[in-house]
Amino acid sequence: MENPLTPEVLADPVALTRALVDIESVSLDEKAIADCVEEVLRRVPHLSTFRHGNTVMARTDLGRSSRVVLAGHLDTVPHNDNFPSTMRGDLMYGCGTSDMKSGVAFALHLAVTLPDPRYDVTYFFYEAEEIESRYNGLTLVAEAHPEWLRADFAVLLEPTYGIVEAGCQGTMRAIVTVPGERAHVARSWRGVNAIHGAGEVLRRLGEYRARRVTIDGCDYREGLNAVRIDGGVAGNVVPDRCEIEINYRYAPDRDPAAAEAHLREVFAGYDLAITDAAAGAAPGLDAPVAQEFLAAVGAAPIGKLGWTDVARFAAMGIPALNFGPGDPNLAHHKDEHVELTKIRDGAATLHRWLTPA
Repeated sequence: MENPLTPEVLADPVALTRALVDIESVSLDEKAIADCVEEVLRRVPHLSTFRHGNTVMARTDLGRSSRVVLAGHLDTVPHNDNFPSTMRGDLMYGCGTSDMKSGVAFALHLAVTLPDPRYDVTYFFYEAEEIESRYNGLTLVAEAHPEWLRADFAVLLEPTYGIVEAGCQGTMRAIVTVPGERAHVARSWRGVNAIHGAGEVLRRLGEYRARRVTIDGCDYREGLNAVRIDGGVAGNVVPDRCEIEINYRYAPDRDPAAAEAHLREVFAGYDLAITDAAAGAAPGLDAPVAQEFLAAVGAAPIGKLGWTDVARFAAMGIPALNFGPGDPNLAHHKDEHVELTKIRDGAATLHRWLTPA
C-alpha cells in the first residue's frame, strides 16, 4: 500500500495519530504499520534505524552526555466496530486512539522533526504489547539486541491523560485449590463438597483490606480479587475439587517473592500455585533527567495503577515513567477516543523537554 505517513502528516501530531490509527495493527499483525514507520525513519538523515521482527528502533548519535528512550507499542486489541477512525468535534474515535497510537505519534513526530535534541534519543516502535509477554517486542529486543535498550531514562507513551504516572504495580496470578471428596448427591453426606468449602476462601477475600502505599510522593493502591472459579464434575456428583483464580496487584515496594509470601499468608491452609508474576517498578523520580522531564510537564506525578513496560526498563536499572495523551479509562473500550487538545499539548511538552535551551 502507499505509505500514508507523508511529510505533511508527520508534521502534525493530530493528523499523524489519525493516519496511524487507520493502519490496521491488531497484535501479531503489525507488519504493515512497521513497514510504514521503518520507511519513514530510514529517510531521516540524523537517525540510525534498525528493525527486529516488527519492532523498529531509531536513534540519534550526537555524543550527548545522556540518552533517553521514547517507546510506544504499535499493536492494538481486536477491533470492536471502531475501525477506521472518526472525528466528532475535538474528539478522535477509533481503536488505538488512546492506547496508544496518539503516544506513538508523539515519538514519530519528534523523531522526524527534531534533528538536534538536548539528549541522544532512542525511539522504539514495538510489537505485541497487548498479548503474552513472549511476543512483546521489547522482550524480543532485550534477548537479541540488549545494547539497543541502554539508556539513562525512558518514557513509555502509555495513556495517562497528559500527566506523569510513575512506576507501576506488580502483578501476580495464583490458583487456590479447595479439596473435597466425591460422592453421589443422593448420599452427599458421604462426601465433602469442595465448592461449599470455597466459601472460606471467598470470605477471606471479602474481608481483605488492601494496602495503600506512598513511595516518593506517589500513591499505589493494591488489589486482591478472585477472577475465576472452576469446580464441579457432573450434575449428580459432589465435587472433590474447586479452583479459585486470584489476581494480586501490589505496590512496587514488594518484589514477586514478597508478594507470593503475602498470598501464602492470606490463604494459609490451602494449596496455592503461582501461575504468573511480573515485578513492578519504583517511581524512578530521582534521576536528573526525570526531574527535568517533570519540570517540563509542570504537574505532580501520580502512581501508575496497573502494569506497564516501564517495569522492563526498571529491571535493567533504567528509571522510567508513563506519559501519553490518551485516557487510560478508555483503553480497549468500543468508544475509545482521544482529545485533540491532549495530543497537541503533549507533543508540545515533549518538544519543550527535548529542545536544547
